Amino acid sequence: MKNLKSKIFFIKSAIIHLFLSLFVILASWQFFEPSAYNFMHKLFTARTTGSDNIVLIVIDDKSIEQYRWPWQRSLYAEIFKYLSKYSKPRIIAFDAILSSLDKENPDSDVQLFNTIKNIDNLVVGFSPLIQNYPSDVDGKAYEQKFEAKFKINIDDNAYNYDKTKYKSISRFPEQYFDSIKYTGSVNTTQTTSGYVTQSDQIINVNGKNYPSLALRMYLLLHNTDTISLYKNKILTDETNLSIPVTYTQDAVQNYIRFYKTQPDSEYTHKKYSAIDIITSLRNIERGIPPIINPEEFKDKIVFVGANAKASALALEDALPTPILQKHPGVDIQATNLDNIINNQFVRQTTIIQDLILLVILTITVFVLITKLSFFKSLGILILIAIGYMCFTAICFMHGVAPNVITPLAIQLITMIFGYSYRFILEGKNKEKIKQAMGKYLSQDIMQNVVKNIDDIKLGGKKAVVTVLFADIRGFTSISERLTAEEVSLILNEYFTEIEPIITKYNGVINKFIGDAVMAIFGEPIQDINHAKNAVLCANEMLKKVDELRDKWLFEGKPKIEIGIGINTGEAFVGNIGSEKRLEYTVIGDMVNFASRIESYNKVYKTNLLISSTTYSYVSSIADVIKISEVTIRGKSKKMDIYEVLRLT
Repeated sequence: MKNLKSKIFFIKSAIIHLFLSLFVILASWQFFEPSAYNFMHKLFTARTTGSDNIVLIVIDDKSIEQYRWPWQRSLYAEIFKYLSKYSKPRIIAFDAILSSLDKENPDSDVQLFNTIKNIDNLVVGFSPLIQNYPSDVDGKAYEQKFEAKFKINIDDNAYNYDKTKYKSISRFPEQYFDSIKYTGSVNTTQTTSGYVTQSDQIINVNGKNYPSLALRMYLLLHNTDTISLYKNKILTDETNLSIPVTYTQDAVQNYIRFYKTQPDSEYTHKKYSAIDIITSLRNIERGIPPIINPEEFKDKIVFVGANAKASALALEDALPTPILQKHPGVDIQATNLDNIINNQFVRQTTIIQDLILLVILTITVFVLITKLSFFKSLGILILIAIGYMCFTAICFMHGVAPNVITPLAIQLITMIFGYSYRFILEGKNKEKIKQAMGKYLSQDIMQNVVKNIDDIKLGGKKAVVTVLFADIRGFTSISERLTAEEVSLILNEYFTEIEPIITKYNGVINKFIGDAVMAIFGEPIQDINHAKNAVLCANEMLKKVDELRDKWLFEGKPKIEIGIGINTGEAFVGNIGSEKRLEYTVIGDMVNFASRIESYNKVYKTNLLISSTTYSYVSSIADVIKISEVTIRGKSKKMDIYEVLRLT
């Protein structure tokens, strides 16, 4: 029954722990892990700057100071002319969405379109939209045209991605549409906490899949347009590229491995001001040295975009990332391509892996708490927490992102429950031990031991106490006539009846000696009336034995009588024995005298004898007669003893 209660208690505790752990896990994943991811990513993952082979040309504050926004398209044309005619980069990305014509400067548009139609390595941006097409636009026709020109071969037989929230595609002006050859999505999805941590590598619009700007550039760089979708990766067979991904309603996404910023810059890749490029082109055409040598861009990957903070026309294109609160969008696009080219991705642990870790951690913590001492288990658990933090730091350094806060939170929760369970269980076990030991020791002695549990040692003190000895008369002859079982039954019933009487009068049973009982009054229970209480206790014990005698005679059991001897005096009270085995008792001449007094009951045919010292304490309540002066072994002086006739 007790084992069943323990099991039920354990199961209830485990269920509470389980539900609390689930709550902590969900709360941690929602509120704490994103911040921890950003912190660890910035501290340990973003340790190097971006590739030197990827550079940025940005319409920045310096550029806007020279030519106020909005820019005429001819300025873009000059940038692309500089790159295509004089620099010869490997590939160019235009991180912008051109959705309308410049009606005020149509010649400027023509200049741009004529320039880019001759560039075969230019990839421009488009954006998927959640809105439907305007009523005056045939969206289906535009999508068919868009797909026919810009589609790539996406094999989704292994994993069919058809989740989508997008209903339309940003529309290109017809002249622009005809001029460009390649396009990719520049869409960037933020997490619920507002940060950009993932790339939208494949987006789905009305059932059609399209690559990101960076992925389209990578395919063009490797002269392929075929990729395969699998449950947890994007694969290109021609280049053995494998991008770890997850499928969401937003896109097929992968975690971005950000880089640290360039010295004195907010960009992780080398950045050039767009106005310097335009000025350099004009200088070259005038025959004077350019500000920036076109050779700096030869065989490089170039991203062209805008990010002007000072512009009043919302030209700033920056979003929060783990490394920057305002990370330029063009640099995020460049980082995505940098990851793809160098196979530098962040791989997040799966939910299954996370849960397995949490289960192992929970079991380990609980076992340590239940098997080891408090301080030893606590020390090891602290080391485990520190070790796990070091482990996560190493993982982030190598591009693996495990949960940071959740395991520590679960460890803390398990520690709280584990130690609570342990202390409650130990409390119950101590109570069981107290109850069990109370059957061997006096409850009062047991309470004294528990009270001074940290100060148990050999030794004690001198104190004035009263000692009571009670013995069954003629018990030896009785035992010879009965079986051992019958004798034990009589003794058990006798001791069971007198024990509460001794306790009632603040006495403490020190020991059972065969059929005899030794009780102490005055210690460890402090009682100034210990002598009176001892005599009152003895009187009630005699009455109880009279009741038992009548009962036993009726049951055919032998007639018994008891003799009681009481003495009061100074004795040593405390623990005696060895360091490993202690006994709480009283020792001294007064104890021996009490035992001798009890034995004189046989000589004088009495039941209750007390010493003269005890009589001096109880003379006001006891009628006595002086029996005799008795000689105590080892003592030259005789002592008076008294028979208690009745109590007044």
